[in-house]
Amino acid sequence: QVQLVESGGGLVQAGGSLRLSCAASGRTFSSYGMGWFRQAPGKEREFVATISWSGRSTYYADSVKGRFTISRDNAKNTVYLQMNSLKPEDTAVYYCFEGSYPRVDSWGQGTQVTVSS
Repeated sequence: QVQLVESGGGLVQAGGSLRLSCAASGRTFSSYGMGWFRQAPGKEREFVATISWSGRSTYYADSVKGRFTISRDNAKNTVYLQMNSLKPEDTAVYYCFEGSYPRVDSWGQGTQVTVSS
């Protein structure tokens, strides 16, 4: 079992940026895919982005493509989500996951991102 802890959420104005981090522990970080989902109030959890174990392959939801960038540092056991040009509709709790998308094996506890207009 992998333990995932997110950080970096907060309040930002529309057009601003935030970088989320997800620190993993429990087994060899470099051997599995990672990614992010988000869940807005009253909505279902939706996929945001994923990255392969090597970092060479990434995939994004259309709603964030060109604005968000996922990356990982296997030496630090951490995956990142750089979010630029944020919009109010990006407001959600962001959850880190471990697994080979669409399969999710572990979830983090989530971090709140609020974008004000």
